[in-house]
Amino acid sequence: MKDFEYAAATSVDEAVSLLAARGDRAVVLAGGTDILVQLRETDLEADLVVDVKKIPELMQLEYSASSGLKLGAAVPCCELYDNAEIAAAYPGLIDAARIIGGWQIQSRACVGGNLCNSSPAADCIPPLIAYHVTCQVAGPEGQRTVPVAEFCTAPGKNVLERGELLVTLQFPPVTPHSSAAYERFIPRNEMDIAVVGAGSWVRLNNAGDTIEEARIALAAVAPTPVFAAEASSWLAGQPANEASYAAAGELAKKVATPISDMRGTAEYRTHLVGVLTKRTLATAVDRARGG
Repeated sequence: MKDFEYAAATSVDEAVSLLAARGDRAVVLAGGTDILVQLRETDLEADLVVDVKKIPELMQLEYSASSGLKLGAAVPCCELYDNAEIAAAYPGLIDAARIIGGWQIQSRACVGGNLCNSSPAADCIPPLIAYHVTCQVAGPEGQRTVPVAEFCTAPGKNVLERGELLVTLQFPPVTPHSSAAYERFIPRNEMDIAVVGAGSWVRLNNAGDTIEEARIALAAVAPTPVFAAEASSWLAGQPANEASYAAAGELAKKVATPISDMRGTAEYRTHLVGVLTKRTLATAVDRARGG
């Protein structure tokens, strides 16, 4: 690791100014569980590391039934599952937050950092896409909103431009008879990177026997996490049963363009898309029914 300067910004404007001045020679430190490893073990170099954990907006955690969840980009994962209201309202998010490393990592790692790292195999991104979350981004030109589904552009790349900073993630309010789930497959506990990940969100009718709306997202099967639009649209109006989940899983495979690597072959990953889509839909429906 090469020497770098360190600055602890206390406002969004200060962080944006620091990042804009140094361009691609500046990096953001939130939890640090990704960026410090990259600075130490990869070709990534930086002249300036900007710590954002002292910025109030990035550490806010606000939830209400009427407005949903406003999640600061630097809030550690453990604060999410330790909050009973948030855990009950957004269980798909909690599924992901609980499996990002061990509990020591979860006391530092944050959902915003997981998103900005923009790994194709990121655990938090599929549930964010499934929940239809939007990003509030601040930069030299002001603020803008970006859907999470459009945030990642390539492995390790995203829409953030010079001087821009992810500030908050906005979750829509929870609607009646709706819920979500996330699952990943890993070959063994020592390899904490998804071979495939799937997140599903559903909204049922009042009787709980028909899916009125659904969103499915996948990780580790394309250059970026992807929204399975066709599978999601097809589920609207379908009975909430195993046959529907399996059919949606087959449709979800259409957006999968996986590679073969040490974690699994492309064929195996495509098969897992169907398996995990079916499982997460079943869990989401069960939760939406109050299970």
